[in-house]
Amino acid sequence: MRAARTTGRDAARRWATAVLVAASTTAGLAACSPSVPDARPAADALADALGSGDFGAVPLTGDSPAPDEIAATRAAVVEGLGESTATATVQEVTVAQDEQSATARLAVAWDLPWTDQDWSYEVTARLERVEDDAEQPWRAAWQLPLLGPDLTEGERLTVSRQSAARGPVLGQGDAAIVVDRPVRRIGIDRTRVAEGDVDAAARALAGALGTDADAYAARAVAAGPKAFVEAIVVREEDPSYDLAALGALPGVTLVADEIPLAPTRAFARPVLGTVGEATAEIIEASEGAVAAGDQAGLSGLQRQYDDHLRGTPGVTLRAVAQDGGAERLLLDVPPVPGEPLRTTLDLDLQTRAEGLLAGIEPAAAIVALRPSTGEVLAAASGPGGEGLSTATVGQYAPGSTFKVVSALAYLRGGLTPDSTVSCPPTVTVDGRTFQNFPGYPASALGDVPLRTAFANSCNTAMIGLRDMADQGELLAAARSLGLEPAAELGFPAFLGTVPDEASATAHAASVIGQGQVLTSPLGMATVAASVGAGRTVVPHLVVPDADAAQAGTRAGDAEGGPADGAAADDGDASAEPQDDLPAATPLTGDEASALQAMMRAVVTEGGAGLLADVPGDPVLAKTGTAQFGQDADLRNHAWIIAVHGDLAVAVFVSEGDYGSTTAGPLLRAFLAG
Repeated sequence: MRAARTTGRDAARRWATAVLVAASTTAGLAACSPSVPDARPAADALADALGSGDFGAVPLTGDSPAPDEIAATRAAVVEGLGESTATATVQEVTVAQDEQSATARLAVAWDLPWTDQDWSYEVTARLERVEDDAEQPWRAAWQLPLLGPDLTEGERLTVSRQSAARGPVLGQGDAAIVVDRPVRRIGIDRTRVAEGDVDAAARALAGALGTDADAYAARAVAAGPKAFVEAIVVREEDPSYDLAALGALPGVTLVADEIPLAPTRAFARPVLGTVGEATAEIIEASEGAVAAGDQAGLSGLQRQYDDHLRGTPGVTLRAVAQDGGAERLLLDVPPVPGEPLRTTLDLDLQTRAEGLLAGIEPAAAIVALRPSTGEVLAAASGPGGEGLSTATVGQYAPGSTFKVVSALAYLRGGLTPDSTVSCPPTVTVDGRTFQNFPGYPASALGDVPLRTAFANSCNTAMIGLRDMADQGELLAAARSLGLEPAAELGFPAFLGTVPDEASATAHAASVIGQGQVLTSPLGMATVAASVGAGRTVVPHLVVPDADAAQAGTRAGDAEGGPADGAAADDGDASAEPQDDLPAATPLTGDEASALQAMMRAVVTEGGAGLLADVPGDPVLAKTGTAQFGQDADLRNHAWIIAVHGDLAVAVFVSEGDYGSTTAGPLLRAFLAG
């Protein structure tokens, strides 16, 4: 049952009732002699009992049943209303001219489940005067219609619920992503198979589907003789299943239905989430808004915005005759469909990204943003993430892609892309030696422009400049490029964290994107987008909408942040939240122009030469490799970020060779597509 509520309608009703009661009481007193006892207490007692179901305190006429019999009748009549509650108020009491009888007009309101609309009706109760009873001079006559208009013997009240159509999830241009699509529910129809053959039929179906035969057979045998025991729901066009062959198996029925589905089973699934039968936890948390058997969002955006998407159920109240089942409609509240959830996803780009990642075994992601708007056009996670949204909540060391951040910090320290810096083979910080990647070009060693050191990803140069920007200034540069640690984006997301304090060696590791620096593919795509846009970009995936934003905020508060197991990968430590930070310094156009020139040099003279002939606008890029693991188990995260016109992309593979050789070809294929 829903929690008690007070609405404007309730307040108005109470006010009107009070006015009517005052007026009617005055009228009643004026209409009869002063010696006539007040009939209202009897009417009030009856009204209270209609609401509570306890008739012990009601003075009843001699021809009325006993209080416990009336209570039993009421309980039987309203049993089908479940935990609904009733209130009854006396509107008017009128004493007849003979002063021996009276009528009480009562207003009854039932607070039904699943709807804000009460079932309200008015009924007239009959009162009789008993002159020789000073304590109870008026008594109420029991009438079955007090429980419902025109209610007759043998009728019972029932309330039923009609689920609302779920709102669709839409993408760019309101293209349909998650909408009702045709499916077949496949299972055993117990009416089509003999009792002794149920076990064998269930096992045959489970065998054909490749599911647990013992478990399904047990369910089928335990079901009632008229039950349909569902085994699986499949898309109507799914080539993995031979529907004709399955339908030919003994006792098997294929029931046509429609349920909310994305274009493919894998389409943005870690981000969008899934819809299924509501769990006990969801039902309990909904405070009556969700009932057993309802479809509800189980994960991702479907869960976060479930209030917005699920709509309002319909409610039907009927009086049903026990004899013959004749029904009278007393109240019909139609369901209200859920609202659409609009996202920024581009169906073509998302599909292309997922196709490129389909064959990648380790966790991998491709994220694409539109720098001019911050719209997330693609947030694809490969199958190696095992359901985690690697693209939006994965936490990984960004490696040399983070040198875009370090370069910004050094620009703010006074350098320009043409400033001469030193790129030695190695550099030592507090006894720890850092070196460049194997095969670093000898031509880019020594005293070189910052642009050249950046283009060739010289670790030693970036570390050698570390005194130009302390750890706090590195964090400030990261935030200027969109890596906001405590960002609230309206969907489960992690952008990045940079510690504001670090030891000398930890600071050296930070400037090359290792140590305690963590980002997500979404975060690094945001860095690229900020460079491309010439300002700090804030990514967004859900199109702003007042109702959707409110629903998403409530869900986020209730679930305590990113849902569905969103956590760091097992190779990196989870980031600590960084709250109470000062306002971020905006990225300036001049800073962005310098970063754009250096990222272009990565393509023209550095490690991303494979992007030089991509058609269209010149590609700006930065490769990155981040080592993780220990000793013999040392492995590499492979990264590349790029700007191509009004498109910013991050490609990540959790285990690969180098950014240029593992992630680079995936980026090229994505852009060339």
